[in-house]
Order: sequence, then structure tokens, then C-alpha cells
Amino acid sequence: MNTQTLEQMKQLRLHGMIRAFSSSLSPQSVDYTNDELIAYLIQSEWDDRQNRKVERLTKTARFRYSAVMENIDYTHDRNIDRNQIQRFATCDFVTQKDNILITGSTGAGKSYMASAIGHQACSLGFKTMYFNTSKLFTMLKTSKADGSYLKQVNKIEKQDLLILDDFGLKGLDNINRHSLMEIIEDRHGKKSTIIASQLPVEAWHEIIGEQTIADAILDRLVHTAHRIDIKGESMRKKLKNK
Repeated sequence: MNTQTLEQMKQLRLHGMIRAFSSSLSPQSVDYTNDELIAYLIQSEWDDRQNRKVERLTKTARFRYSAVMENIDYTHDRNIDRNQIQRFATCDFVTQKDNILITGSTGAGKSYMASAIGHQACSLGFKTMYFNTSKLFTMLKTSKADGSYLKQVNKIEKQDLLILDDFGLKGLDNINRHSLMEIIEDRHGKKSTIIASQLPVEAWHEIIGEQTIADAILDRLVHTAHRIDIKGESMRKKLKNK
């Protein structure tokens, strides 16, 4: 009877329930009542599906770092507000469709922080994608050549959270400028975006170029965004000297 039940669970792909039911058959297991056993099996299946969903979202996001919120360095000279970051950990900003702009010098920890927030979003079930900005633009140019551009842009638009890292390392040409405008326009007021950059926000206008488009992009990104300006020495240098 138990073997048949386990086989049926396997066919139904109830992986969490299989493990829980197998465990309940052990002589050392808790002596559950019928109600308790049903609750235990359902909870185990629920937890298993949630864990697999988080794993899938995290894998799809393709983060640069395996980062967690708990490891963010709040050293006083880094100008990071712990309360602000802890509010981001709830991912209410994603629900509210707000943006986050993270700036700071090379090695300050911008990418790590953006990735940590992204990992947190995945753990709460939000669809997330991480891109190095230059690589994103290269991919979009290639997709225009092979006819998959609209598919790629639509995929980006559907993400609850988009992370653009290393923004502004070089100025945008006309193609990249219009691609960025399309992405930001599609997401404005609908989805959240995190941008991490070595350059202060005040310098982004020049990086984007072409005044009208730059105004339109920054108007949608900046004015209602949460901003973090990380100070202090390079975290890479600090870790290396330890």
C-alpha cells in the first residue's frame, strides 16, 4: 500500500510530499494523527515547491555575485543607512514599482549590494534579471541582427526587478540610447529597476547623450528613486589587506 502511494506521488511529481511521507514511515518518526499527517505532507510539498521556485528564479537572474543582505558592510564611513537597506529587504519597493540608484567609486560594493537586493527579491518570489549594462547592449544589438530583439525586450519588460550594473562606463551610441529609452519607458510605473554606477547621477545625462532622450530617461528614473551613494575605500582593497 505504501509503495503504491509513493509511486503515485512520484507520478504526480509531489517531491516534497514523497520525502515527508517516506520520513513518516520510519520507526523513529513522530506518531502523527490523521490531521497532523495531512498537514505535514501538504506543508512539506509547499516548502519544496517554494524552494524550487526560488532556485529557478535565482538561476534565471544570472547574478554576478552570490550575495546576501546580511553580509552588507555598514561601516560608518560607507554612508549606508542600515534602516534603508533593511526596508529594501522587504522588497516593498518592488511592489510599489520604485527604482533604486546605487553610486560609488570602483570596488565600493555597488554590485554586491545590487545583487544582494536581487537575491532577496528572488527569495520572495519576484522575477529578477541582472545585467552588466555593456553586455546587455551588446546582446540587444545582436538580437536586432538575428530578429529576436522584440522577444528580448519583452522578456526584460516582464521582470519584476531589472538590475543594470556598471552603468555609464562608456557613453551610449544612438542604438544603445534608444534601447535604454525603450526599456525604461516600458518599465516606468510598472516595474522596478536598480542601476549601479561609478558615476554620480548628475553625470548620467552626459553619458546618455542627446538631450531630449537623456531628459526623458532620467525623468523616469531619477526623481522618485531611492538613492544610495556609497563612500569609503574599495572593499576589494580592504578585504585583500586583511
